[in-house]
Amino acid sequence: MSDEHLPDSSREMAEDVSPIRSELSDDADMVQLVESFVTDLAARVTAIQDAATSGDADRLVTLAHQLKGAAGGYGFPSVSEVAWDLERALRYEGQDLADLRDQVANLLAVCRRVSR
Repeated sequence: MSDEHLPDSSREMAEDVSPIRSELSDDADMVQLVESFVTDLAARVTAIQDAATSGDADRLVTLAHQLKGAAGGYGFPSVSEVAWDLERALRYEGQDLADLRDQVANLLAVCRRVSR
């Protein structure tokens, strides 16, 4: 897939393969919450894939929005940023889901890099 439709910051993240760790991983009060988020991320990835595959743009907007907030709250701003890129493209820029498969693939790739 081409990454020509990705925002510049998302394009850079698409090329990176290093693990993404929470900025809160050293916070003893947050460790369990971060671990829970990371564990639950697989289900979010599956839901995003399913929504994209079925062409359910409304569901995808909701999932991207929820991921944006959760990822930011658990110390994963790069994931939040990529989720926001997708949400913005669908919700505010009116882009068609068919034109955003690179952005969906990038979001999934970034999510898969998340590590405890």
